[in-house]
Amino acid sequence: MTKHKIGSREEWQAAREELLQREKEHTRMGDELARRRQELPWVRIDKEYRFETDEGMASLADLFKGRSQLLVYHFMFGPDYTAGCPSCSAIADGFDGSVVHLANHDVTLSAVSRAPLAKLQAYKQRMGWRFLWASSLGSDFNLDFNVQVTEEQQREGGIEYNYQREPALQSPGDERGRASSQP
Repeated sequence: MTKHKIGSREEWQAAREELLQREKEHTRMGDELARRRQELPWVRIDKEYRFETDEGMASLADLFKGRSQLLVYHFMFGPDYTAGCPSCSAIADGFDGSVVHLANHDVTLSAVSRAPLAKLQAYKQRMGWRFLWASSLGSDFNLDFNVQVTEEQQREGGIEYNYQREPALQSPGDERGRASSQP
């Protein structure tokens, strides 16, 4: 059984009103961070990336589907995987409901994975998903956007992952960071 402080309704109301003020501060801070994130400069991508999609081969520009923005979800599903990452799968369960809302804001959502398209299609069907999912197998896309690293890069250290530098693996049995080498 949990040990909680027991108080009067008035004590609860006062504590709740104080907490509400903190929650509003938190919301305002989140709004400010979102505004600043939207002001980040865009970066021109001149490299020709190719993806395999349900409609055939596509360029990065093709994934935009005529919209001004592309939201790419790097779904961890490597060539040797038998299924998608469980956490990525749970997140992707909400994609189909979001696609129409994003499209109304001039945004296309696409998942990208390194598994062959046939594996992605089979898993997509099994999960009942309809969102755009492209295979980047054979492309430098995941490496260039720091969502894939090789074991050699991990051993050498100095890789950038999730916007920070990661130290080198200490030994061949060191599992830290292994998941990042797979997607």
